[in-house]
Amino acid sequence: MTAASTAEGLPVGGPSRRYALLVAPSSNRVYGQAAPRLAHAELAVFAETVLAAEVGGIGPRLRGGVPYLDFVTATPLSAVDVAYLSNLSCAYALFEVVQAGELLRPVELTPLAHHDEDLVTIPKYAGKTNEQFTRLLLNVTVLASTKAPAMLAGGLTVLDPLCGRGTTLNHALRYGYDAVGIEVDGADVDAYAAFIKMWLRRKRVKHRAETHPVRRDRRRVARCLDVVIGGDQRLTVFHADTLDARDFLRAGCADVVVADTPYGVAHGSRTPEKGLSRRPLDLLAAAVPVWAELLRPGGALGVSWNTHVAARSAAAATLAAAGLEVVDSPGYRGFEHWVDQAITRDVLVARKPGRAAGPDGARAG
Repeated sequence: MTAASTAEGLPVGGPSRRYALLVAPSSNRVYGQAAPRLAHAELAVFAETVLAAEVGGIGPRLRGGVPYLDFVTATPLSAVDVAYLSNLSCAYALFEVVQAGELLRPVELTPLAHHDEDLVTIPKYAGKTNEQFTRLLLNVTVLASTKAPAMLAGGLTVLDPLCGRGTTLNHALRYGYDAVGIEVDGADVDAYAAFIKMWLRRKRVKHRAETHPVRRDRRRVARCLDVVIGGDQRLTVFHADTLDARDFLRAGCADVVVADTPYGVAHGSRTPEKGLSRRPLDLLAAAVPVWAELLRPGGALGVSWNTHVAARSAAAATLAAAGLEVVDSPGYRGFEHWVDQAITRDVLVARKPGRAAGPDGARAG
């Protein structure tokens, strides 16, 4: 929980400590300008959910013209707190501020890194979502679930029902999680399959990969890329329509569902009733009930969308209509940001009621 603060933004009680988070540069200039403000909201979410230290006084600061995010804690950050903060999407370096703010003492970060970073950074293609933002969306969705304390331990299953060429899947793999994707565009699935198999071979990672059809009642319902990495991590990608997911995935197979929805500008989405639509609400109305079925009790769904074509209240109502509880704390309301003249992007996260059951990995049904 975020601490109560004094007028100066300091937590009440205890020997307060000051910290400075160096914000990672972004290859995207526009996203880089929004990064300190997004980092503020993301840090607030970590503070609301998993940090033991009470956090206050969060605010941007320039040092030598470089953006930092400063914050104070009522007690020193524990090793576990630092481990959580190491996975902030914007984290480049962390310092404790000492000697009246004159010196910065480095705090070693220990981010989740089960695979090399180039798993995420190598793929380059038109329409790829900013990598830092994808990581942010994954982080805040995991933190909204009842599995948030297990963020560092792994054992989670992440489903991206609109996976494209796999940016979210690669982030999940790097965190050590199992990853499941659904993509209706066969060319994207083929491109991702070629990349991931090449990358695993080049890195000499032990793996087994196969592609096979998935059939139900003697009809083909999907084409499946199934990859086992290192003997215990699994990646599964289905070439299929996300609305048909229950034909090949069983209910309650995912801990979190993360979806970057079409922005209604260059891309649309298809629904049985309306065909090609530029309105993400049409897709959400049709798909969210399906995605909610795939979530385990206590799991969380995180979506990003273009607010120019759908109001936040309308998107929240769509999630609530599927029986999900929208997370509306201050941190979760701080992610709206400008992308270009036609796109202002926001994030909405909702939780499926109930307690998470024991581990039961997502597998093709």
